[in-house]
Amino acid sequence: MPTGIVVAVSDAMRIDRQFGMMVAGAAGGSLAIGLMYVLSLQTEFPLAAIPFATSIVLVTGSPEALPARPRALVGGHVLSAVVGVLAVKIAGPQAWVAALAVGLAMLAMLATDSFHPPAGINPLIIVMNSMSWGFVLVPVAAGALLLLAYTFLWTNIVRRTRWPERWW
Repeated sequence: MPTGIVVAVSDAMRIDRQFGMMVAGAAGGSLAIGLMYVLSLQTEFPLAAIPFATSIVLVTGSPEALPARPRALVGGHVLSAVVGVLAVKIAGPQAWVAALAVGLAMLAMLATDSFHPPAGINPLIIVMNSMSWGFVLVPVAAGALLLLAYTFLWTNIVRRTRWPERWW
């Protein structure tokens, strides 16, 4: 078989695989968002207070990205939520407190190698709504762990790629 044909077939197979990965990521994201929505209805927890929509898009759409690894997903959400609760408990639900808490959460995530940009919304939600320590556990920690399990199953079984490369 001529070399040009082999290269063309190889390129077509690579493009088909990439397209399949994109479709699997989008389908996984859609399903996860739907499940999150149903869970919010069942628990009567307002969907707007659940900080995972952009995390779902990140981890299902590009699970190979550094901010999508488990340490960043779980650590980033929990750490930024802790910063948010500390801020609101110390200084109250003020706009400047929310802004400062987001900045401090970013710094904490970067310093601990758990940078997960979608988690930056946690302090804002927490300060704006004067959330308590319970919010760190539910929905933040519980949701992050559920999303971690979902992403592991979806990526390894449906998308058929190994995820994560490293857990921590």
